[in-house]
Amino acid sequence: MISLIDSKKGFTLFLFITCFVCTQAQTVVRGFVKDAQTHAPLAFVSAYFKGSKGVVSGEDGSYSISTSNPKNTTLEFSFNGYKVLRKKITVGITQDIDANLEVAEMASVTVNSRRRTKYSNKNNPAVDLIRKVVDNREHNRMKAFEYVQYQQYEKMELSLTNKPEKLMHNRLLKNYRFLVENQDTTKIEGKALVPVYIEETISNKFFRKSPQKEKTYVLAKKKVNLGEFVDNDGITRYLNSMYTPIDIYEPNLMLLSNQLLSPISDLAPTFYRFYLGDTVELDGIKLVKLSFAPRNPNDLLFRGSMYVTLDSNYAVQKIQMGLAKHANINWTKELRINQDFERGADGRYHVVMSNIMSEFALSKKATGGLVGERTVSYKNYVINQRAPDSVYDGKPEVIVDATGGADSFWTANRHTALSATEEKAYTNMDSLKNMKSYKRLMDWATFLLAGYKSAGPFEVGPVNAFYSFNPVEGFRLRLGGRTTPKFSKRLYFETYAAYGFKDEKWKYFLSGAYSFNGKSIYSFPLNYLKVSYQHDTKIPGQELQFVQEDNFLLSFKRGNNNKWLYNDIFTAEYVREFGKNISYTLGFKNWKQQPAGSIIYQKFDATGTSTIPEITTTELSAELRWAPHEQFYQGKVYRIPVFNKYPIFRLRYIAGIKGLANGDYNYQQLTLNVFKRFYFSQFGYADVVAEGGNIFGQVPYPLLTIHRANQTYAYQLNSFNMMNFMEFVSDHYASVSTDYYFNGFIFNKLPLIKNLKLREVAGFKMVYGGVRQENDPNYNKETFLFPTDEKGQTTTFSLAGKPYMEASVGISNIFKILRVDLIKRLTYLENPDVPNWGIRARARFEF
Repeated sequence: MISLIDSKKGFTLFLFITCFVCTQAQTVVRGFVKDAQTHAPLAFVSAYFKGSKGVVSGEDGSYSISTSNPKNTTLEFSFNGYKVLRKKITVGITQDIDANLEVAEMASVTVNSRRRTKYSNKNNPAVDLIRKVVDNREHNRMKAFEYVQYQQYEKMELSLTNKPEKLMHNRLLKNYRFLVENQDTTKIEGKALVPVYIEETISNKFFRKSPQKEKTYVLAKKKVNLGEFVDNDGITRYLNSMYTPIDIYEPNLMLLSNQLLSPISDLAPTFYRFYLGDTVELDGIKLVKLSFAPRNPNDLLFRGSMYVTLDSNYAVQKIQMGLAKHANINWTKELRINQDFERGADGRYHVVMSNIMSEFALSKKATGGLVGERTVSYKNYVINQRAPDSVYDGKPEVIVDATGGADSFWTANRHTALSATEEKAYTNMDSLKNMKSYKRLMDWATFLLAGYKSAGPFEVGPVNAFYSFNPVEGFRLRLGGRTTPKFSKRLYFETYAAYGFKDEKWKYFLSGAYSFNGKSIYSFPLNYLKVSYQHDTKIPGQELQFVQEDNFLLSFKRGNNNKWLYNDIFTAEYVREFGKNISYTLGFKNWKQQPAGSIIYQKFDATGTSTIPEITTTELSAELRWAPHEQFYQGKVYRIPVFNKYPIFRLRYIAGIKGLANGDYNYQQLTLNVFKRFYFSQFGYADVVAEGGNIFGQVPYPLLTIHRANQTYAYQLNSFNMMNFMEFVSDHYASVSTDYYFNGFIFNKLPLIKNLKLREVAGFKMVYGGVRQENDPNYNKETFLFPTDEKGQTTTFSLAGKPYMEASVGISNIFKILRVDLIKRLTYLENPDVPNWGIRARARFEF
């Protein structure tokens, strides 16, 4: 399992990890606890081996307990108001045992009729208790210890869900009958789950407080492979981002790409109601049930209950919670979080099980959907025992066995055995990805969703760029595609040809890339050299994300869309990406640009003005990008980021060299861009982008920084939506852009409107800069004149004296997917043909 290590230091590490993995034969007992008469499930029932630690049943009555002590042959169940039940078990195996508890005889019952009082935090013992839990939060967290070691088993699953009879008779699934026959009907009442993805990881974890370091040794990992049409690694990254490991003592919890206020938070009494419940005793420690619910049922908060120890720890022994029924969240019918804690030899409570399950569907009333689940089990805790320093050396994560581990290893080391349904999912999905009908289905699904159609070792696309139109080219047709790893795992080619029926000119593109690591040039980690040549049109100052420039929907633009360039661009770039999400790009670019539309390159000479038909630049560039803890899903061409709280830095240097490959100018450009998402718990979050740049040297305005503008009717995050194309240029500038998402904080409190699940959004964008006199045609008569319109009015300006600013307010989550903003341009209103107000829309999938 672990490769041989020659050094004495390494041998010590080998022995330490190996001994840490060793376990005895496990006895696992699981089942459900119910009322013997009503057969209703009983939650929070204590299940334990006499003289040993126990567990508490879940809200559905389920429980699971394990032991390696061969003397534990009797399992006991106890709950207030019920008789103690004892069940004999078989040692050394996994077994299912249900418990039906009988009601105990009661001496007397007194019923008081009192009017319901208004809820208040003042003189409320439940609020006093949660404040004690908050006060002891840091004391009970794992990071309170000097050293912690434990073993972790993690399982992530995706399952189709529907009523059993609907799944079996679904005509779309008739070719996949073997899949729907593999059903689990125990997890969600009245529904069948068909697992389509499962991933397991077993690791040894080490934590050191000072100097702080966390180290993970991944002993083995295995998962379902869904085939070539799916980014299998992207599924892992996406599930990790949606089901972030839960530390219940964190003030805010990240779930489904949202930050939710924990019930164990300083602000919890402000947003939650708390109620005291029954008191029970477990292992000689009294526990009190503390229930909680949001004050506003539409807020994105939890509803549930926890058991708190009534000792000096005030620790959580068990917590079960889910999203409030009317919470403002999309596509999610249900979300449950369960965590169990056990008292260790040190007298503190350590998490032993964590489960997150959510069901996704198009609507609350939909019978079918998708269930995602992440289950994490912890055992073999070693507290405050120092590990050898060699354990913490090197990278934060070490893969001990890259092969995935033998079946015998998984059978021996899984903390809880897979169900028969889960076991069969591996073989079922392996059979599925080899079926011709499945490949055909995924091929067409990729065409419809990503725009590419497979043709053997070649993909044709993207389909949304086949047809477009603009004032220069008129009606434009384009056809192209690219090779796939079926052609070669090292060589990749891409090409297209386009024709404009107005300018009657052909455009084309051809690129070739060599992958040094044998992986796709679009997949992590990047390591390739790419050479390309493009002869095509471009709008100066238009910069797009996740979409082609000749996308059909971008053909519709406001105002005069008559500033264009014809370009001949040769590029060569080397891209290298490292495991810590650090990457660099080294590039060479030779660019010949010819003005088109209303753009004319002119400057003063002895006869008045002269026209320059084209300019050529040759650039060497280097870019460094650092995105710590970055997560993304890999699309066909673009990476779709899953933003988190960590910033993204990008530093770029460009050097223009005169005389090299007919380059006309010497100059240097330095640009720094920083993106950061700020979370404000119940008050939403903000995406902030700060950028600054400077150009050193004397250059005409086409080579200055042309600020990103937008004349489409779509709201673009990284552009100025009220700015015209090529309206402002700078040789030095600083900009900031902010989009604030309130997540319905205001709308959730308004009658009637709150039922629409709308959310508020606001934005502000600003850029301040200027053009030095050597690059300004008003001072330097040797540089290019700024463009003018048919009336002779200047249409390109510098940002001298004041910043360009625009602000917006909007409503998002319209029909769960649409955002509409009202935008006000705040400065430079005197410029010709500029809008003061505008309405822009953006489609956005979010939870």
